[in-house]
Amino acid sequence: MLQLNKKKILLTTAALLIAGTVHADADDNNVLITKAKSAAPSMISANATIMYRGKILVEGSNGWICLPETMPDDNAPMCNDAVWMEMMAGVGTKTPFTATKMGFSYMLQGDGGVSNSTPYHADHMNAPDFIKEGPHLMIIVPKATLKGITNDPQVGGPYVMWGETDYAHIMIPVEDRK
Repeated sequence: MLQLNKKKILLTTAALLIAGTVHADADDNNVLITKAKSAAPSMISANATIMYRGKILVEGSNGWICLPETMPDDNAPMCNDAVWMEMMAGVGTKTPFTATKMGFSYMLQGDGGVSNSTPYHADHMNAPDFIKEGPHLMIIVPKATLKGITNDPQVGGPYVMWGETDYAHIMIPVEDRK
């Protein structure tokens, strides 16, 4: 498994999750930890680092980072490998990202919904291509390998999200949308 630079992880998460003061007590931390771990199978989340708004709540050992929310207060936990964290840093800072190898992310609780074409839609809930996905896996691959995969989430099965951006990735639903 990829080894992560903890300083880079902290900076990545801080850039992605613009947040105020973290003021969670032990009970709040346990809720956050449980929520973050629910994003991936236990074979991944059991030994993952758990982070909340730039603060490490649990030091992990397997190279995965689980977050109780993707964006502040979106109720969408996710678990990411190092490649996915690099991509999310690019999204959070609006800087280029080029996938040179595969990267993986789990969102087994589903997501909060976004524009399927851009992570920066001004009002994603009202985007013409708004999609709120149920439980899913996401895979980053070098962009050239996305050819031939639909970008239409309504046809069923895997589809490309943010396909015309540096942050293109494959969405793989694992259950029906709610």
